Amino acid sequence: MDATSYGPGLLSFIIVAAIGLALFFLLKNMNKQMRKIQVPHDHHEDERRGNGPEA
Repeated sequence: MDATSYGPGLLSFIIVAAIGLALFFLLKNMNKQMRKIQVPHDHHEDERRGNGPEA
């Protein structure tokens, strides 16, 4: 090999592609888990805004 024919190589590309693929599946799973979360309703916020029950 001469000084001008070097590069990161195939192994480096495979590692970066595997990290990208893992990131894709992790984000997909995170979005699925986030959709399952149910936020509790805050009654105090409604009362402050005037949307609560009449006293």
